Amino acid sequence: MKKKVAFVCVHNSCRSQMAEGWAKKLGSHVLEVYSAGTENYPEVKPGAVEVMEEAGIDMSGHYPKLLSDIPEELDILITMGCNVACPFVPCSHSEDWGLEDPSGGPIEGFRNTRDLIKVKVEELIKRVENNQI
Repeated sequence: MKKKVAFVCVHNSCRSQMAEGWAKKLGSHVLEVYSAGTENYPEVKPGAVEVMEEAGIDMSGHYPKLLSDIPEELDILITMGCNVACPFVPCSHSEDWGLEDPSGGPIEGFRNTRDLIKVKVEELIKRVENNQI
């Protein structure tokens, strides 16, 4: 049975979207993947879409979602490191990845964040596969 995982940050416009993209591509055999934000935002950051496309992941259909748009109960909740209090989301495991938001910076910052997220998603998938989560 797949674990329900959600990647959450404030706007669901960059880091959580990249994590969703990686998790769907690399872990769909063990994960049911969602992402969401705590505040409305009009679009996924173009820089995030661009650098994920460079890695072969199409995020052109992605759009910012809110917590109300994802399942009420999750197995795994991953916050991105937004330094804000996240509303309570029922889950059996949660962790914060402490990633800096590259928004507003150069494209290289988006690439670095993309690569950090890939490693973290790969590690998450391994832990799920090994029944550590």
